[in-house]
Amino acid sequence: MMMPHSPCKPRHVFVYGTLRRGGRNDIGRFRPAPRYVADARIQGTMYDLGSYPGAVLGGSGVLIGEVYAIAPALEPQLDQLEEVRPDDSGEYIKRELQVQAGACQLLCLVYEIHPARIEGRSVIASGDWFDRAARFS
Repeated sequence: MMMPHSPCKPRHVFVYGTLRRGGRNDIGRFRPAPRYVADARIQGTMYDLGSYPGAVLGGSGVLIGEVYAIAPALEPQLDQLEEVRPDDSGEYIKRELQVQAGACQLLCLVYEIHPARIEGRSVIASGDWFDRAARFS
């Protein structure tokens, strides 16, 4: 369940795939421009979906990513890119979790892949999309 968000405080998002700085969908190209906060790691398993990854949250694996502060107008753009649906039937499901970002603990949006999309897909053991992407660029 998504918590109501205050329009006075910045919203944060943890990105782990093509939205990372230098990625194909670099979050910095979106407007209003997000503000980089910190590199971060969260618990999860990353799957190779071809030209982009998907992650399942939790477990013993680690996901490598970045945290950004975003304006309210940016969230619907990210939802569209990640094909989020209100009934959680889209490609990704929008979650919120606490992420250690530098010295701060921040509540972040995280886009988790729908479980139906990972069947038969290989795991990216390092949890770093750029490790996998570098081998194929």
